[in-house]
Amino acid sequence: MLQFHRDWNLRTFVGIRYESEVRRVASEAERVGALVVFTLVDGRMAEALLREAARCGVPTVDLLGPLLAKIGEILQAQPRSQPGLLHGISDDYFRRIEAVEFAVRHDDGANVATLFGADLVLAGASRTSKTPLSMYLAQRGYKTGNVPIVPGVELPRELFDLDPRKVFGLTINPSVMITVRQARVRALGTPYTHYASSEAIVEEIRRARRIFRQHGWRVVDVSGRAVEENAARILQLIDADRSTR
Repeated sequence: MLQFHRDWNLRTFVGIRYESEVRRVASEAERVGALVVFTLVDGRMAEALLREAARCGVPTVDLLGPLLAKIGEILQAQPRSQPGLLHGISDDYFRRIEAVEFAVRHDDGANVATLFGADLVLAGASRTSKTPLSMYLAQRGYKTGNVPIVPGVELPRELFDLDPRKVFGLTINPSVMITVRQARVRALGTPYTHYASSEAIVEEIRRARRIFRQHGWRVVDVSGRAVEENAARILQLIDADRSTR
């Protein structure tokens, strides 16, 4: 696509195993007028996609089918048609890939309309490690979104519609936050602003904690802890939930 002077978007669908997923891909491509480029080694899924794409009038390119056919002709052998052999890919692998894609699409308050699909959501003021923690949890297979708590900005209604057990409030010691934000401002070469003001930071954290209490969200203090430690704490709380259900 870099060879063409046009705006474009790429969306990937991984781990296609069922015809219902094929129909979803074709339907989405039809809706946005997209080309479907696929690498399905399962012949049944490839045929299902071609049928559905033809029905929807969606153009397709099969990158892998002709290559496998040519190799089979040369080797005089049939391919195994088993997905995931290259990486020993399992359902767990595809779940993690899907989770990372979800985290990227739902970072920093983006796409709140589909936040209901998250396994968990992080909420907190700026510089409470929302994004790194989201990405780490996603790599563990958890679809994670994060929403910033910004002074003077109302939180999206979709966040309050979620099961409170899915939402985790991130808090931090004000003195740690002040140090982090002032270092951020210096790195950017900009003068101190309300963003790095100690009074403003204390009020931001107080407001965030009030919101957490009001909605019954569990709180994780990220002060002085590595991303892995904070993720472990969140996963412990999730496991505790499962054991009580």
